[in-house]
Amino acid sequence: MKIALINENSQAAKNEIIFNALKKVADTKGYEVRNYGMYGADDAAQLTYVQNGILAALLINSGAADFVVTGCGTGEGAMLALNSFPGVICGHVASPLDAYTFAQINDGNAVSIPFALGFGWGGDLNLEYIFEKLFSEPFGGGYPRERAVPEQRNKKILDGVREQAFKPLPEILKNLDRDLVKGALSGEKFDELFFADAKDEELIALVKELKA
Repeated sequence: MKIALINENSQAAKNEIIFNALKKVADTKGYEVRNYGMYGADDAAQLTYVQNGILAALLINSGAADFVVTGCGTGEGAMLALNSFPGVICGHVASPLDAYTFAQINDGNAVSIPFALGFGWGGDLNLEYIFEKLFSEPFGGGYPRERAVPEQRNKKILDGVREQAFKPLPEILKNLDRDLVKGALSGEKFDELFFADAKDEELIALVKELKA
C-alpha cells in the first residue's frame, strides 16, 4: 500500500511529527509513505485544505496513492474538501476508536485528522495510536463483526450513489480555476513522487498540461 501524507498551510509545521508517526506504523506493515508536504510553514507552495482535496483526489484516482492521510486545524474542512471529489471517501478521525471504526465500517481511502483542535501534550502519541488502529486489520471487516454483511452492503450502495453523483475527475479539474489546481500540484516533491507512482495515463497527461 502506498500512503500519501498531505498537510495544508495552517498545520504545515507539524508535518515531520505526523510523518514520523505514520511511517513508524507503516513500516511495520510493509507500507510505503509518500510525503507530499507541506513540509514547513514557510514552504513556497502554500496549500489550503481545498487544495488538499484536489491533490488527494488526483493521487487516489491516478493510482499514485492507495490511501491519503491529511487534515487541518479541526479536520472538518479537509474532510469536506476530500469528499467533494469522486473516488475519495474520507473520514474525520480524532481518536484511535474513530480510526478503527471508520476503517472497518466505512472502508474508506482517506482520513482527515484535527492537527490543532485538542492536539496538546501527547499529540504525537495519539497520532501513532490512530495509525496503529487504522491499519491494524484489512479494511471493511465490519464492526461489530455480526454487522459486517449489512455494513458491506451499505458501502456498495454508497459507492453506487457516488458514481452517479460525480462527474469524471478530469472534467472537474479542467473546469476548476486553473491557478487553484496548479497551486495544489506545486509542492516541492510533487513531480518526483507523482510521476513515479501514477498509473492513469489520462490523468498523467492532464497534469502535464495543467502544469505547462
